[in-house]
Amino acid sequence: MLTKYFGKLLGFGIVLVVLGLLVDKPAAIDTMNRLFSDSELLWVAGVFTTLLGLAVVLAHNRWSGGWFPVMVTIYGWLGTIKGLLFVWLPSSTQTGFYQSLRFEQTFYPILIVALVLGCVLIYGGFTYRGSTA
Repeated sequence: MLTKYFGKLLGFGIVLVVLGLLVDKPAAIDTMNRLFSDSELLWVAGVFTTLLGLAVVLAHNRWSGGWFPVMVTIYGWLGTIKGLLFVWLPSSTQTGFYQSLRFEQTFYPILIVALVLGCVLIYGGFTYRGSTA
């Protein structure tokens, strides 16, 4: 079932990336700073983020069936929108947004939210008992 598959795929993806970032905070912050100072790399990241989001949206655009399918669908739409913003917005706007997050100071709260989201997606991926879509 696609709902369970996408829940597991997205959830494990998030958790593994978060764990990788937690291994070396200074390197993670340096990598993010470099990403947001390289407009070409941001564009490429936007293209791939758009493609992943579209894959979820086109295969799983479900707005009913309980909290879990809707959550997976929302994640797909947010990924698509985020990717398009990376492609369409000027890099100065993206950099300004990133700087407003103060990533070095908010590193752990942001990663905790991401980790919880990933775990919820994994949990839903293994326990959801909805329709076969």
